Amino acid sequence: MVEKPNFKVVPVREAVGMILPHDMTQILPGEFKGRLFKKGHVIKAEDIEPLLSIGKEHIYIMDMPPGFIHEEEAGQRIAQAVAGTNLLFTEPYEGKVSMKAKTNGLCKINEQAVHTLNELEGIALSTILTNQVVTEGQSVAATRIIPLIMKEENILVLERLAKQFEEPIVDVLPIPARRVGVVTTGSEVYQGRIQDKFGPAIRAKVEALGSQVVEQRFAPDDKEMIQHEIEYFLSQGVDLICVTGGMSVDPDDKTPGAIAGVGSDVIRYGTPMLPGSMLMIAYKGDIPILGLPGAVMHEPVTSFDVFLPRILYGERIQESDMTRLGYGGLRKC
Repeated sequence: MVEKPNFKVVPVREAVGMILPHDMTQILPGEFKGRLFKKGHVIKAEDIEPLLSIGKEHIYIMDMPPGFIHEEEAGQRIAQAVAGTNLLFTEPYEGKVSMKAKTNGLCKINEQAVHTLNELEGIALSTILTNQVVTEGQSVAATRIIPLIMKEENILVLERLAKQFEEPIVDVLPIPARRVGVVTTGSEVYQGRIQDKFGPAIRAKVEALGSQVVEQRFAPDDKEMIQHEIEYFLSQGVDLICVTGGMSVDPDDKTPGAIAGVGSDVIRYGTPMLPGSMLMIAYKGDIPILGLPGAVMHEPVTSFDVFLPRILYGERIQESDMTRLGYGGLRKC
């Protein structure tokens, strides 16, 4: 059960010189919502009218029971318990502490750990979804307690639970710069009948994450020639090979067979996310080889965009990662 502190009630006009026990919020509909006075503010004569304007006829001076902590300390300790080294904390604001990215990178959230901590009474830990690319200064999580004060033992329980997880519950992981090779398939592009649109799309997505397309090579709809280009990039020691086009069920589309034909370990061909369902992910040793469907060159977000940051970071994608994209994976129909 949430404990409530004891308060001494003081008429606001008699409160000059007293200290506010918590932030005072002002709400002007359609104009402003924020902190009018901060916790710890010493009330002055000129503060009386602003306090009255937000409905504060009385000031409540808190009597903190032994063994309890204030919401600000609690929020700071929760943040420290869950955050990795690449996060910065804001100062408490109305009891809330936000966690912001120190750097651009891939945000990793332990979903089960978040659920576990939020099952504790009076705890509120809110995060973005895991595996999102974030920028420096972006908020990725925030926390507070529901009551104004809490037994310190409750926070000690949370801190012990958080330590049971091997990795930080919330963190941002910098994405290393990688070298990417692109094989563009299709006889119509190879023979110059149409202009390639895959290359610019792939290059933009890769460069946005700090990596580089080192070379793009072309092959017709011929399995052996596509394999030859894949093997060329393997010999060049690139970090990722993207094979674009030729991923549909058309008999002329040879890309899946070519990727398998270089002796790669095919994780899966096909994922339930739309658009981008015809994605293939394979590995030749530690080198990921992706077969990219046509949607990648014209849709802003496909299954490729979901996996590219994780692959560039160095994470090895599992089959379950691909099959679980159905829930929430409908981006366009």
